[in-house]
Order: sequence, then C-alpha cells, then structure tokens
Amino acid sequence: MLSHQQIWGAIDALAARYGLSPSGLARRAGLDPTTFNKSKRVGTDGRLRWPNTESIAKILQATGAGVEEFTALTRDGQAVGSSPMRAVPLIGMAQAGIGGFFDDAGFPVGAGWEEISFPDTRDEHAYALEISGDSMLPLYRDGDVIIVSPSSSVRRGDRVVLRTRDGEVMAKVLARRTARTVELHSLNPEHDNFILPVEAVDWIARIIWASQ
Repeated sequence: MLSHQQIWGAIDALAARYGLSPSGLARRAGLDPTTFNKSKRVGTDGRLRWPNTESIAKILQATGAGVEEFTALTRDGQAVGSSPMRAVPLIGMAQAGIGGFFDDAGFPVGAGWEEISFPDTRDEHAYALEISGDSMLPLYRDGDVIIVSPSSSVRRGDRVVLRTRDGEVMAKVLARRTARTVELHSLNPEHDNFILPVEAVDWIARIIWASQ
C-alpha cells in the first residue's frame, strides 16, 4: 500500500522531472495552482489529505508520463531535478530527417552534436530534439526542445517522435498501433492525422520531457 508521503513525493518528483514546480504542474494540468501546495497536504486538524485520482490522471496526461513512470517515482521518491546531470545530443528536426544520423533502432549515431545538460533519464540513448513547425501546437511550439527516449516502451496516448522510411520526422500522439498500421494524431486541428503502414515507419520513440 502506498503511503501519503510516497504519493506526494511522486507528484513533486514528476514536477521536477518535467522542469516544473508543483504549482506549475497543476497549472499545466488545468488545475488550481494551489492544488499541490504543501499547505494542502495536511488539514488544520492534522488529518492527512490525499490527491484525488482525477488530479493525478490530469497531470499524467499533461506531462505525457505513464502510470508506470509515476509508480516508479512512488518507489524511489527521487526528483529527477536532483539526479546527476549529463550531456545529451541536441538534434534539429531537419537533421533528424537526414539519413545517417540514426541507426535502425532510432538511436543517434556519430559525434560532433551540439549538446545540452539534462538529468540522467536512465536511457543512455536519450537525446534532445528541437521542434520545427506548428503541428504540435498548442502543446509544443516552434523552437521548443523535447527529450526523446528511444529505449522507452511506447503506448497508445503517448506523445512520440516518428521517422518514416522517406525521412520525414514528425512529433505526434500515438493513437493506435497494430501489426499492420500506426495511427498518429496531431494536436493542432489544422494538421491532418496519419495512418501509416508499419513498413513505412523507420522508428518511433516516446517524448519524455519538453522545455516549455
């Protein structure tokens, strides 16, 4: 059974992982900014207050984090903001579409990349990608930097980066994945959704953080 301290510690750690304060996390999720304030975690009568399932569901949706990621944070209670920093490659969307920069698994290869510092994600192949265009508005803007984890499992509803065999790179939401097709949705209604045959996909990787 999870304790009061573990649940609140996981919320604090999730906020830090995505570069936010607890109040910033609440705002991103469309909640009152004071929802996760420390003063609201214990009542005036000394009784413990717990976050409700709706608020937890909203922060997972807002950050793109999975239930497994949140559960892991309840176990270790460590905010990524306090984790060791390391340099990760910074790649432009145009570069990502050029052949020779990634291997068959979608891992960046070669040297000479620009780099940024980021808390250790436990994925040695994680890299930063600079968004181009407006297909991910209002969530990601042109120039935003996202961290991509090619080693993480990808599930329905995840925000992902996908590269086609033709070299097109796009940041979308994974709507459905079958043995034959991959369905992608754009958050910007002015851009089309896609259904691609599996053989047209070079690689697909989960977005685990954004610089907003």
